[in-house]
Amino acid sequence: MKSRITIVLLLLSIFLFSFQLEKKTYLQVGIVAPIDKDSLVFAAGFKIFGESVGRMISPALPIEKFKQNLELIKKAKGKLYMCNVMFPGEMKIAGPDVVEQDVLAYAEGLFSRAEQAKVSVIVLGSGTARRIPERYDLQKAKADFVQLCKKLAASAGKHHVKIALENLQSQETNFINNVKTAAEIVRAVNHPNFGLNADIFHMRRENESPQSIIDAAEVLIHCEIAEHEARTLPGIKGDDFKPYLWALKEAKYKGPIFIEAGANYTPVQIAESYQFLTKQIEAVYTD
Repeated sequence: MKSRITIVLLLLSIFLFSFQLEKKTYLQVGIVAPIDKDSLVFAAGFKIFGESVGRMISPALPIEKFKQNLELIKKAKGKLYMCNVMFPGEMKIAGPDVVEQDVLAYAEGLFSRAEQAKVSVIVLGSGTARRIPERYDLQKAKADFVQLCKKLAASAGKHHVKIALENLQSQETNFINNVKTAAEIVRAVNHPNFGLNADIFHMRRENESPQSIIDAAEVLIHCEIAEHEARTLPGIKGDDFKPYLWALKEAKYKGPIFIEAGANYTPVQIAESYQFLTKQIEAVYTD
């Protein structure tokens, strides 16, 4: 009798393990949300979430505030996987006004705190910080930015943190406005701790083809999404993301996809958004 029970349990374990492996082929869905909404987003289905550097791990935060944040992170139901808005707007990281010593010192403090908070990814969007003067030499801006990012990547590597360079629409900045350009810079930096964030919201705003995701497959480490018209949660307007999700599948992307939309939504809308995006992902990945 005991042997039969053992066999049944073993077979059940194998089945469950196989099921889990199959589910791992889908994308894990996260959301950028204030940490005080952790319980709400966790209940909606999101097991990972993102916050801002400025609120959680910035080296500009007083040490006591940072310690308080560490306690909040430890007690959170979900995992704080990433932080965005890497640099404050007044700290220039591209163009003629970069003070490299200040940028690197800030970044070292940031990565140290990210390591303590066990944050895996820092998204490098920072549209204001990377805006360059009109008619500035674009090639020089790119070349200088690559050299700075090589140093940032080395610093991140010491603290086991990855930087994800984000494409931003031209309404937000005039430097690195599509996935194709961002991927070129990531390749030039050529460091394991410096990768690409393909932001589908910004791609659609710039009319960039899903093919850019496939072409950048080897450097893609992060992905973000929101609806096109008003940067709403997936499901509010009912946008069809499947062409871009299909590109992620073709690129064999295994990382998470994060919803980055506004914050003023009801618990029902947040739960419905998780289900809406998950269903589109499943439709693509099971096709």
